Amino acid sequence: MSSTTTLNGVRLGRMIIAGANELAANKQLVDAMNVFPVPDGDTGTNMSLTVMAAAREAEKKGSLMAADVTKAASSGALRGARGNSGVITSQLFRGFAKGLEGLEEAGVKELAAAAEQAVKTAYKAVMKPKEGTILTVARGCAEAAAKLAEETEDIEVFLKGIIEYGHEVLAQTPEMLPVLKQAGVVDAGGRGLLYILEGALKQMGGDLPVTLNDGQSTAAAPEMDFASLASIENESITFGYCTEFFINVKDADEAVTTGLKSYLGTIGDSIVCVADDEIIKIHVHTDHPGLAIEKALTIGSLSGLKIDNMREQHTNKINFAGEAAAAPSAPVAAPVESAVEQPKKDVGFVSISAGEGLTNIFKNLGVDEVIEGGQTMNPSTEDILNAVDKINADHIFVLPNNKNIILAAEQAAKLSEDKKLHVIPSRSVPEGISAMFCFEADADPDEMEAAMKDAIKLVDTATVTYAVRDTSIGDKEIKEGNILGMLNDQIEVVADDVMEGTKELIKASIKDESEVVGIYYGADATEESAEELAAFIEENYPDCEVEVQSGGQPLYYYIISVE
Repeated sequence: MSSTTTLNGVRLGRMIIAGANELAANKQLVDAMNVFPVPDGDTGTNMSLTVMAAAREAEKKGSLMAADVTKAASSGALRGARGNSGVITSQLFRGFAKGLEGLEEAGVKELAAAAEQAVKTAYKAVMKPKEGTILTVARGCAEAAAKLAEETEDIEVFLKGIIEYGHEVLAQTPEMLPVLKQAGVVDAGGRGLLYILEGALKQMGGDLPVTLNDGQSTAAAPEMDFASLASIENESITFGYCTEFFINVKDADEAVTTGLKSYLGTIGDSIVCVADDEIIKIHVHTDHPGLAIEKALTIGSLSGLKIDNMREQHTNKINFAGEAAAAPSAPVAAPVESAVEQPKKDVGFVSISAGEGLTNIFKNLGVDEVIEGGQTMNPSTEDILNAVDKINADHIFVLPNNKNIILAAEQAAKLSEDKKLHVIPSRSVPEGISAMFCFEADADPDEMEAAMKDAIKLVDTATVTYAVRDTSIGDKEIKEGNILGMLNDQIEVVADDVMEGTKELIKASIKDESEVVGIYYGADATEESAEELAAFIEENYPDCEVEVQSGGQPLYYYIISVE
């Protein structure tokens, strides 16, 4: 069998697609490794969505030019990047594309040079790179590529050697990051990267067409010893919110990105700040996402906003296995007449929520478009932009109402060309509802934005859900099926009974200065049970006004707002 010594655009495109398929098939295995300090809820899912976005663009391009295909993949990865691992993966694509710029075909020497450029670009994008992560594995692969390029011209042999050395580096990651060693896992992002390369290698077996699959994982996650994570306290997370978004710009000036990086360094860490021709991608861990957003708004419009509470992810990780399949095609509001056919108005509103009752509440408060989505179904940037396009207004407010959706909303704001999007970083439905009460038809949009951002700070959100596995967090022993009461994304109550657990959570949530309590009962709760809780509040906290409404939300028995 003759060896392959060069890759053109078609072959490279097929290898990218095969790599995306391989990661998609194994993303649950990667997700299972995704324990703190990995900042994203699902590293495998986030990486898979990112690489799928790259592969779609490569598939569309279909060029013989290697440079054209890798540039298209780079653009897709940047716009589709989700989570820290996804951002870094997109930068690996970006650097790789730079390394192949102008080339029709690439041999091992060109591929090795491109791999080196990929690593440089990814490291440069992260303000304080950590070893023991995907960056370390990528660097090891690039070093192996440089060595192997001097020993062989056979790309299949070349790629096999890179993967073998990559696994050696991956096995060392627990020695570089103590928390990985404590949890008994290797770095999830690094493993995801090797799945991509392994998929590409499989495609080397023959020059056969390959198509993207639906991203549904077929590999079951292994049993994990989550009890070993018990001593990893929430308090050890320096900054609580993983914040991501895009800034829409034209020809981003390096001085701007440098200045932005410096500012973000004053309010957080784990900073990624990378610029393309039209967008700047931001990732930062901070306790004040709003400050990062406000600073970014001075540079350009925002989109793709996503904010994750990393402490909640550590303590109460919900199974997001269906996200990859759902997210790219997350259902949006039903088609309506186009924006140009609607009466022009000053401001419009887009909100995200799950549950018929919550949708109706937002509609009654003046929201124009409600996107169905939430904890297990995060809408994409494109979903948000589609909703924005239906509203005939110059200023549109976007209420993500979920920490995981804020970055996608910010990314949409960056990409919106003819409308200014005001992203209110609401982390919960109660925050979104509180923000809408600031709506005044004749108010200045910027002043209303400021008022909304102030309003959401005054809301405490309590939620009641259930545990999906046995674990221990701090002094709390949690068994699968236990009722979990969360207050502002922290586990406050562990109980065996929904009603008793909710009452305990209410006691922890209501303060002396509390005035209004709202109870939104979910799909698995009843109006009668919600009224029982309201009576409990009225009896024990007579100074509080209580409102009960049907939310219809999945996963959560109750969402409770306290103001």
